[in-house]
Amino acid sequence: MDRLFLDANVLFSAAYASTSRLLALWSLDDVELVTSVWAVEEARRNLVIQNRERLPVMEELLSRVTLIATSTTGSTQPGVQLPDKDVPILLAAIESGCNVLLTGDKQHFGALYGQELEGVLVQMPGQYLRSRSCP
Repeated sequence: MDRLFLDANVLFSAAYASTSRLLALWSLDDVELVTSVWAVEEARRNLVIQNRERLPVMEELLSRVTLIATSTTGSTQPGVQLPDKDVPILLAAIESGCNVLLTGDKQHFGALYGQELEGVLVQMPGQYLRSRSCP
């Protein structure tokens, strides 16, 4: 079973549009979806600004996600360059025992795509879904 950590942009995108391909993540049988308070707060803030009427959808999606506390201490392994706002995302994925971090943030995580950091594979959500043969 995969434990998938969902970055804020994944949560936002899934809630934003009823046609989002990312909604397929919630229909996978053998995965556990995990996120952090930090990611949820960021996703909610962005949804309020861009598509407030979809907030109930986000709440429904979050009801089926394991929510963990956000790590505010710690650092990434040497050589990993992330903005301060993204370090808690990577640390939460590691500390929660997830084996995959799904993020669409190419600007900040793009250099880490395909890398495994302390047991967590950083991957684009679409790539993960394609590997699972999801349309």
